[in-house]
Amino acid sequence: MIEALAEKRFAGAGLDGFDCEPLPAGHPLRTLPNVLATPHLGYVTARNYRDCFGQAVEDIAAWLQGAPQRVLD
Repeated sequence: MIEALAEKRFAGAGLDGFDCEPLPAGHPLRTLPNVLATPHLGYVTARNYRDCFGQAVEDIAAWLQGAPQRVLD
């Protein structure tokens, strides 16, 4: 894929996960102008933050108050 991107056989690639994270500083995917690389952020939306992190904060607050842990679905 790197070779195909470098030779412009692909117009571009959006990549959100890698075998090695973070990608090493000299990795070719960091230098190709037709690559958009993100560190596992493809799932991030305002709703995900609100739902996931809001629940996490509620769980921590409940734990600090001694409430029993809830069972996750």
